[in-house]
Amino acid sequence: MSHELPLTIKDAAAALRTGTLTSVELTTGILKKTSKLNEALGTYVTVTEESALEAATAADKAFAEGVDAGPLQGIPLAVKDIIATRDAPTTANSRVLDPEWGKDVDAPVVARLREAGAVFVGKSTTSEFACGMPDPDKGFLIPRNSWNLDHTPGGSSAGTGNGVSAGLALGGLGTDTGGSVRFPAAMNGHTGLKVTFGRVPKNGVVPLGYTLDSVGPMARSAYDCALLLEVMAGYDPGDVYAAKVEVPAYTEALTGSVEGTRIGVPMPYFFDVDGLDDEVRAGVLAAVDVLKEAGAAVAETEIPYAKQAKVANSVTMAAEAYSYHRDNLVHRWTDYGCHTRITIGRGALFSAADYWQAQRFRTLFCRKVAEVFSSCDVIVTPTWAKPAPRSDEMSAESMIHSPSFTGPWNLTGLPAVAVPCGFSSSGLPISMQIVGKPFAEATVLRVADAYQRATDWHLRVPPIASQLDA
Repeated sequence: MSHELPLTIKDAAAALRTGTLTSVELTTGILKKTSKLNEALGTYVTVTEESALEAATAADKAFAEGVDAGPLQGIPLAVKDIIATRDAPTTANSRVLDPEWGKDVDAPVVARLREAGAVFVGKSTTSEFACGMPDPDKGFLIPRNSWNLDHTPGGSSAGTGNGVSAGLALGGLGTDTGGSVRFPAAMNGHTGLKVTFGRVPKNGVVPLGYTLDSVGPMARSAYDCALLLEVMAGYDPGDVYAAKVEVPAYTEALTGSVEGTRIGVPMPYFFDVDGLDDEVRAGVLAAVDVLKEAGAAVAETEIPYAKQAKVANSVTMAAEAYSYHRDNLVHRWTDYGCHTRITIGRGALFSAADYWQAQRFRTLFCRKVAEVFSSCDVIVTPTWAKPAPRSDEMSAESMIHSPSFTGPWNLTGLPAVAVPCGFSSSGLPISMQIVGKPFAEATVLRVADAYQRATDWHLRVPPIASQLDA
């Protein structure tokens, strides 16, 4: 059952070092869960059982010889199937991507985790090319919500999201262009960090929006995300957008204290927009109260042009995605899933003037947001306006017309973490988002970690995980 294995990377790392658990035992347990639940959850496109057990065996051998590469040694992880790994093909959940793309190569972010001793369980499902929605006619597993299989797991990092929640990995990699790490983290009830643009190299990753994409850690806790980020972050010359910024010891920043931390709560749009669920609003504001009781200084604020920021992010994403896919859309239109080709094809409808106007707005919006951050350390908003909708209610049109609390932070490039903060009356997770200044991942993780020390929402396990003994 799910409670027999550690829920967090932190606890698993401790067990591996005390000898109460081996990496082979841990990995075997997770592979067993995967064999039982993968068809129902649609977590993995490819399960790399053989190489995972080889890596686990190597980790145990290293421990026995007194070699410790760090807290990720022997820890089973999932990798989103748009990120190159040498031990499995990368498909982007599509019939379009060249089968030779990324073959026999680790993306730098994967290579760093592998060097740190991580064990890769497999390539996790994603929306095709990290956008749109699954098309059952294309033959890929359809990812489902870990708390209710009839509901969406969020996208596009859906497999890593439901896999972490159900215990089919202790953590993993997602990518985020408009919310694709935070959306599945919110829908499945765990933690997901969108990093500052350029904080983690994204070469070896199939692009969606060149100036918006980021690779981020997904795990149960903020502490686990910090462990992953310490290894993932840092400059790589293969990524023209990678930042030459020092990587701090993120876990050392997690002191458990938010005393004096200035939290801004932007009530206009983020808490009063049409479409915001009352239970989500109440849950996030209750979480803010927990932080206030812990010593944070809370004040209402306003993010100017937040509604327009969603539009600018959408125009930028569609135009940049179309630039990558244009030739294939012309010659292989029907090879794309029905939702994906429409989502990306919208980019053809925007002119150069539309794209440039979005970038002019982007400059203005970044300046306005920077002014807000002059009087606060973090901003707290809902991650998503509603608990996970039913999958049959999801459509491109519904996404276009729904508010976005995540996309504005891709537009600015700021770090933002999704943190579970309760459940709806229907039993679906609720999530708050903590946004920080550029390269201030340590601050947003510290606030998230402090909240998680006071609550246990992130440790709740979905009922499907108990079906192993059924």
